[in-house]
Amino acid sequence: MTIHSSVLDIIADTPIVKARRLDTGVCELYLKLESQNPGGSIKDRIGLKMIEAAEARGDIRPGDTLVEGTAGNTGIGLALVAQQKGYRLVLVIPDKMSREKIFNLKAMGAEVVLTRSDVPKGHPEHYQDLAASIAAKTPRGYHVNQFGNPDNPAAHAEGTGPEILRQMAEVGGVDAVVVGVGSGGTLTGLAQCFAEQAPEVELILADPAGSILKGVVETGEIGKATGSWLVEGIGEGSKPPPVADFSRVRKAYAIDDRESFLTARELLRSEGILAGSSTGTLLAAALRWCREQTTPKKILVFVCDTGNKYLSKLYNDYWMLDNGFIEREQHGDLRDLILRPYSQRDTVVVAPADLLMTAYQRMKLYEISQLPVMDGDTIVGILDESDVLLHVYGDEERFRDPVSTAMVSKLDIIDVKSPVESLLPVFDRGHVAIVVDGSKFLGLITRIDLLNWLRRRVH
Repeated sequence: MTIHSSVLDIIADTPIVKARRLDTGVCELYLKLESQNPGGSIKDRIGLKMIEAAEARGDIRPGDTLVEGTAGNTGIGLALVAQQKGYRLVLVIPDKMSREKIFNLKAMGAEVVLTRSDVPKGHPEHYQDLAASIAAKTPRGYHVNQFGNPDNPAAHAEGTGPEILRQMAEVGGVDAVVVGVGSGGTLTGLAQCFAEQAPEVELILADPAGSILKGVVETGEIGKATGSWLVEGIGEGSKPPPVADFSRVRKAYAIDDRESFLTARELLRSEGILAGSSTGTLLAAALRWCREQTTPKKILVFVCDTGNKYLSKLYNDYWMLDNGFIEREQHGDLRDLILRPYSQRDTVVVAPADLLMTAYQRMKLYEISQLPVMDGDTIVGILDESDVLLHVYGDEERFRDPVSTAMVSKLDIIDVKSPVESLLPVFDRGHVAIVVDGSKFLGLITRIDLLNWLRRRVH
């Protein structure tokens, strides 16, 4: 086994795995595990290339401040390289990015600036514009600018593309490669490589539903975004990235969030590969392409990044339920609003004799603000953050008191068959609704549960 002198030495040369259990029709589908890069994504490649090329030109030197707008993965790649080479790094991130990505960036020493994800390019708070502004105002600041930096596609033209052709030659070559477009570097770099070395290879675009890029491929015109999307790192709402070259794209698919997320989850169940949300988009497009083929072909899909960064989102059943991406049995009554049904043992509870410290730790662990107090299967109280705070403030030793000393015993109990409107007076009193069927406790309904239920009714 080779011993490397730096973590940067193990960027690229990622493995390819043949899908065995996915339904690919007459085709063979191959998965290139960019998630195996040390920073967990394909963006490690461009992070290394853009910094080393800038160093070679004399644009930067250790001690300078690098600034970039990123959906997260380019930031992690840059943070990895900046950390190893001695640069300060400031990253501007849209506020829809997963918490895991943000935690990862901060842990690597990057300074994170959150900004709005609901504004178009050209707005001063758009993440790319804000990054350019910060770089211009920072002494010895350097705007990496992945969206307009020619070193971005060069990383793929010189590295990723030849690597794919070399690896796939072992199985007789490749007929198509699926890409998404964030900065446009992967698409453009592969287009340059394949034009010179493998002109027969098709490029397939996977685009989030609502993005403008599928329309650019099909009509050559820049239309208007038809919606927003939760898939991270790909898609565009205003205009294509400056470096993006769509001339070699033969087919484009628009994939909605639900299909993307469910496909990523299916990849984990079927092939054991934990991938991020954009991989779900690419894989869904690849599977559609496979179903359209009548003769055997080989298609390659990037596993763009690891799913470890999305555990709180697409791999969280409660988040998926909240957003309407997976369905629970509908009853036509208040059970439809309960996120964590007690009958399924999804409700986090405490007992009257449990310590307040135990209750506090469960609130923290599950990121909830109230707990039903259960004596067996009977609800006897409710405990929320304010109850704990008022009980222990001034005497922290009271964390060792039993829950029964701080819980509220006067409960807002609502029958499961009550109308939704009956929840409003409970919420107006600042309480949580306790739903029962006779004497049987079913679960809690909070304000956010009602809001999520109402939003899911909007089509």
